[in-house]
Amino acid sequence: MKDYSCENIRNVCLLGHGNAGKTTLVEAMLNITGATDRFGSVVDGNTVMDYDPEEIKRKFSISTALAPVEWKDIKINIIDTPGYFDFVGEMLEGLSVADGAAILVGAKDGLQVGTEKAWKAVNDKKIPRMFVISKLDEEHADFSKVFNDLKDKFGNSVVVIQFPIIEDGKVKGIVDVPHMKAIYFNGKERTEGEVPANLMSEAESYKEGIAEAVAETDEDLMEKYFSGEPFTEDEIKKGIRSGAKSGDITPVLCVSSIQKAGVVLFLDAITKYMPAHCEHETYKGLNASTKEPVDIKVGEKEPLVAHVFKTIADPFVGKISLMKVVSGTLTPDTVVYNVNKEKTEKIGNLFAMKGKQQISIKKLVTGDIGAVAKLSSTDTNDTLATKEKPVLVEPITFPEPMLGMAIVPKAKGDEDKIGAGLSRLLEEDPTFKMMLNTETKQTLVYGVGDQHLDIITSKLKNKFKVDVDLINPIIPYRETIKKKVKVEGKHKKQSGGHGQFGDVWIEFEPGPTEDLVFEEKIFGGAVPKQYFPAVEKGLRESMQKGVLAGYPVVNLKATLVDGKYHDVDSSEMAFKIAASLAYKEGVKQANPVILEPICRVEVYIPDDYMGDIIGDLNKRRGRVLGMNPYEQGIQQVVAEVPQAELFRYATDLRSMTQGRGSFNMKFERYEEAPPMVAEKVIAEAARNNAEE
Repeated sequence: MKDYSCENIRNVCLLGHGNAGKTTLVEAMLNITGATDRFGSVVDGNTVMDYDPEEIKRKFSISTALAPVEWKDIKINIIDTPGYFDFVGEMLEGLSVADGAAILVGAKDGLQVGTEKAWKAVNDKKIPRMFVISKLDEEHADFSKVFNDLKDKFGNSVVVIQFPIIEDGKVKGIVDVPHMKAIYFNGKERTEGEVPANLMSEAESYKEGIAEAVAETDEDLMEKYFSGEPFTEDEIKKGIRSGAKSGDITPVLCVSSIQKAGVVLFLDAITKYMPAHCEHETYKGLNASTKEPVDIKVGEKEPLVAHVFKTIADPFVGKISLMKVVSGTLTPDTVVYNVNKEKTEKIGNLFAMKGKQQISIKKLVTGDIGAVAKLSSTDTNDTLATKEKPVLVEPITFPEPMLGMAIVPKAKGDEDKIGAGLSRLLEEDPTFKMMLNTETKQTLVYGVGDQHLDIITSKLKNKFKVDVDLINPIIPYRETIKKKVKVEGKHKKQSGGHGQFGDVWIEFEPGPTEDLVFEEKIFGGAVPKQYFPAVEKGLRESMQKGVLAGYPVVNLKATLVDGKYHDVDSSEMAFKIAASLAYKEGVKQANPVILEPICRVEVYIPDDYMGDIIGDLNKRRGRVLGMNPYEQGIQQVVAEVPQAELFRYATDLRSMTQGRGSFNMKFERYEEAPPMVAEKVIAEAARNNAEE
């Protein structure tokens, strides 16, 4: 591959709902440009981009993959992203380095939730986009219906610049609307001809749509349009390009990747309508020390700034860091500065990724995307720069994973293997979290959805040879008391030599804080001062287990009011045991109750789902605290819900809203559990104890 300067590089991200045909389109692009000599198939599991064993097995993309192609002296870095929502982190990684986006929409399946999500993600990033209506060869494909749906949903900025010529269910050619000509495909052969008479009125209507949109991009063109003068081909091309760049025009193209129809026109459209990275003179960054926004000057001669947007944990090569050079030039065997970690890194060989294939390159210039292996302290979202001019690229904001499960090995003794495997997977995937709950002694893993966690466990098995199960996490209940009691705890043991003696009277009552409040009101030295700490220690140790179900006890106040001691037989140990005896009896008498954790939940949903979501939260024993308009068409519902009712909420919310809803939650406080819940918790604890 030859060297390209920034103005001749295009970084284009393919987005869209799962199964919209993104990976197949990349295969066609690679094949047509001579980057591969065969046309791979997702079904056969031999595509360039879906190379992971999990992708081959499941027949869909689960990670973002890259491939460069050369077309008319332009290098196009294709960024193929997964369409399924569980892999949203991968899509955000790909989008973070794209200068333009192509949103694929199946001609049969039409506008889907993934289309809406891709549109929103592109809008948030403010990058130019186009729609590609794909799979024209499928039965019941309907280009005009899909276009009308897109226009209704996303507005008049959506304009057709190509539409298919279909005869007997086959794609014969494509009408190029700006040039008003038909392009016919026959294998690799292309011929140009007149627009068929039966499609002329449709073509003219689409051309009028282009003229209206182009007129909006420039005042002079607006005047020309209103005076009834037609635009020149050059004005149309410039108008579409500037409108696409500003986001005021979203061109609609069409392809049948299997028949390779329209793929060449798509490649042309990328070179014509998608901008190069260096068309921005500056790039948004952050000051390394204050984190205040700063502008990074873009240029090959400027100091180096490179953003690591993705990490691949390769079992053979080790860690591969994928990066985009925001400014400057990166060359092999140089030392760079990791601004986030404040450490230097040695750059070894540079390579471009074509799926899993590594293509060695001599340098990475501004605006290009490449990879480096074996960087010791660099992770996803780190910025590599010069020590003299440290600056940070704005990090990718990943969604918090909300589906939490406990992970357990199927074979005893595999705990260490699980830990090692999960650590490697964490390097790769910022939307996956792991934590050890010290109280329940469970390792918890958090993912975006069921599929996400399923792939994590599958990778553990295949890459790291450890078989695991996912089970519901143990809920960390608490226990407390509701009334005041006064009890005696007496420990007396006589056996040859020194005996053991400790006697205490303690008042137990509900306390003001979660932690134990310990006081003493001893008169006349009934219990000597040196034994007070032992009494407190005995209580603290005992509080780790409640009397109802063995959960820690909270909000307890204990006052030592009286007691007795023996000059010879009393000891710290004796008073500690006496305190624990008093605790057991006292808590039993003081009306003990189970407390359950309550979470604050914020749910974000389109208006139409409001009734269903509130009904569902009520079923989960939730209290809805408020409903607030959030952004266009989206409502925020704030509620407090017991943690025990939220196990599968990530999955349930998705199915209730067809994937349009999202939520976050955090622990709020403990509250007394209703009698039915408490009975279940106590019965389960008794059952577990019996099994042990």
